[in-house]
Amino acid sequence: MQDPRPDRMPRLPSRFRALVFALIMSAIMSLLMSGVITLINTGLAPGFIWRWLRAWLVAWAVAFPLVSFIAPLAHRLTNRLVAP
Repeated sequence: MQDPRPDRMPRLPSRFRALVFALIMSAIMSLLMSGVITLINTGLAPGFIWRWLRAWLVAWAVAFPLVSFIAPLAHRLTNRLVAP
């Protein structure tokens, strides 16, 4: 059945759920963590934003594959620690 609200953004098939989750989670976490670490190391000195964005891009390039790889392990460990 077609969505009666055509103004909605098209959605990806559910088989991409884990990949989209990893992409979003890694982007947000690497953005926040690189910002905190850049702030600690350099303060709000001139050029802070550019240093932060550069650090974020490097961090995201590492974080995305790691989250994709580690998420299934984290789910299994969580399932062992938490009652259904």
